[in-house]
Amino acid sequence: MPERTHDFGHYGAQGIKGSEAVARQLDQLAGFIATPITAKRGLTARLHYLTKSDHARTAAREAGLTVTDRTIKAWLTGRQQPSRASLQQIETAYRTVRRQNVARYLLRRLNSGGGTRVEIHPFNQSQVDRRFQRVLEYRSLNIRQWDAIVRAWAAADTSALDDAWVDVIVDLGSQWGQYEYVSAVGFAA
Repeated sequence: MPERTHDFGHYGAQGIKGSEAVARQLDQLAGFIATPITAKRGLTARLHYLTKSDHARTAAREAGLTVTDRTIKAWLTGRQQPSRASLQQIETAYRTVRRQNVARYLLRRLNSGGGTRVEIHPFNQSQVDRRFQRVLEYRSLNIRQWDAIVRAWAAADTSALDDAWVDVIVDLGSQWGQYEYVSAVGFAA
């Protein structure tokens, strides 16, 4: 059984961790607000999302948005502009709350019908010397249980997400270590 990769890219291979690719795909499925936070429209949309209910306000505070309601009102009316640190705090809280809100929906969709088929595209070896290149191919895998992956993604726990991803790709057989790093992972919910 292969070990986890400790020195990826040593010979020039290019790619990202499979768990990071899965997180990017889940982020895309979550449907974050597209307008940047630096635009008034993007800031307003995020603030409305974080303050539309008592539950949303509580979740935003737990996610790190520590400003007062009075400050938020000043930002919404345009009397005051948030600092860079506050913009980062708002963006982080928004993404955290959004992930928590859509996690149950995504989990239900990804687990339905016996799971979701995932396409795994191998990492790029174009910069690797010929004698060190591996024979890699596109692989697909049906993931039946997404609970650990979605739970780690919603909590923004990269370590747990990486462990959950490795637990899933072990089903590829003895070559699973070749797909710990990838160029892309694709799936739909």
